Amino acid sequence: MKKLKDYVFPLSFLILILLAWEFLIPFFNVPNYIIPKFSEILKALWTQKELLYKHSIVTLGEAILGLSISVIVGISCALSIYLWRNVGKTLYPIIIFSQTIPTIALSPIMVMWFGYTIWSKVAVVILFCFFPIVISTLDGLNGVDKDLEDVLKALGGNKLQIFFKLHMNSVLPNFLSSFKIAATYSIAGATIGEWLGAESGLGIYVKRASGMLQSDSVFAGVLVLSFLGLVLFSIGFLLEKILLKYRRNLKGDNNEIKKI
Repeated sequence: MKKLKDYVFPLSFLILILLAWEFLIPFFNVPNYIIPKFSEILKALWTQKELLYKHSIVTLGEAILGLSISVIVGISCALSIYLWRNVGKTLYPIIIFSQTIPTIALSPIMVMWFGYTIWSKVAVVILFCFFPIVISTLDGLNGVDKDLEDVLKALGGNKLQIFFKLHMNSVLPNFLSSFKIAATYSIAGATIGEWLGAESGLGIYVKRASGMLQSDSVFAGVLVLSFLGLVLFSIGFLLEKILLKYRRNLKGDNNEIKKI
């Protein structure tokens, strides 16, 4: 019952906003091509559901593929920087410098390199998602309890055991937080990649609708993009809940070691 009460206010507020949207637009004579009524957006969602589904699958596929590669490459870079000092001295400044260039400015270069294939969109997604994963994972590795690491070594733990028992314990919260951020970024990256050149995907769908002043279709596409972002964020949230249970078990083991 208490959980239900927690949702009453936000749901009521959302309904109030939607009602205001629906009735204030015609009241103030706002042109349809600027902001459509919410009911017209829902109508566009329904009448174009098959087309939106087709474009959504493309965008979601690009986002997931780019996010997956970002996770693999990001963790690999963070581990390389942490384990090998000389690599870190070279790689870390390059990673930081890469983020001083606006990602959207690099996106056309990806299109020139990879053409209008899926890989130009995936490359843009990687540009968006890579950095938070590297930095957060590296922060987690640098936050490892050195005293506890020495204790584990003294007890005969090998490098692999120490990594899974201690380093993963330290890295998990940071990595999972960055994964949730990167998951939402992945949809934005895929959309921008599609704006710059694509045959299908929600980005090109919204661009075409905007060019024809079909604001209801534009808002429908944006709502679907928001929904996809929420889906990927929710997956990250569920992963966080599951994996942090595993972390608590590891933490319990580490506390036992500290007592020795």
